[in-house]
Amino acid sequence: MTISSFAQLQPIKSGVFKWDDHKVVQNGDRVGRPIFEGTSPHFDYLEIHATTQAIGASASTAHANEDIEELVIVKEGKMEVMLNGKGNILGPNGVLSLMPQQMHSLKNVGDTPLTYYVIRFRSKKPMNLERGRASGSTLIINSDSTTYKPTSVGGVRSYFDRATTMCERLEMHVTTLDGKVASHEPHSHVESEIILMISGETAQLIDGQEYTAKAGDFYFMESQHIHGIRNISDEPATYFAFKWK
Repeated sequence: MTISSFAQLQPIKSGVFKWDDHKVVQNGDRVGRPIFEGTSPHFDYLEIHATTQAIGASASTAHANEDIEELVIVKEGKMEVMLNGKGNILGPNGVLSLMPQQMHSLKNVGDTPLTYYVIRFRSKKPMNLERGRASGSTLIINSDSTTYKPTSVGGVRSYFDRATTMCERLEMHVTTLDGKVASHEPHSHVESEIILMISGETAQLIDGQEYTAKAGDFYFMESQHIHGIRNISDEPATYFAFKWK
């Protein structure tokens, strides 16, 4: 699958994208939710959607992306990832970091609906397949294979921090914040960043404006925008954070 025309796409602006606001598109035994599609400082194509496969739904059609890299994140349920003919199981908060040009399909193999996010992107610089292979190629990571490390404000699970085919650096982790604490002082960096809420309620300051989010919502921070997140409830808040350049 090749995406060749991006002339009509606009830069994605910093802010929050609410799960409850996403359009719901029914398609047979699955439901789609488009989240956003556009460009970013490092990508000439960046698109996010969510899919829910019903119990017993057919697998997605096996395919390979010619020039698109993907992150797939399981929100709920049990997924079988078929990769080059081999099956792998991902549970909630499991992550597939998929290189281009690899045959794959996704299937609900649990006894509940399967919901997952798909983040698709292509870099403005030429893709580098050798760099991706040298950094570990496609990764399949379940949450329980990561180590929870306590911090002064909660804890963190590191998923990976590496170069990929499309990124000079792609870093991903899960943070848990204790009640009513901030992760850190507002700051900025060259990487663009996404925060995907898993549980709890947070507020995020982005470029002078504050937004709030709960489970299923996304924050998007453009490169160099000052931002800082805090837990606004008495209960712990947990979220994915991933950034790239």
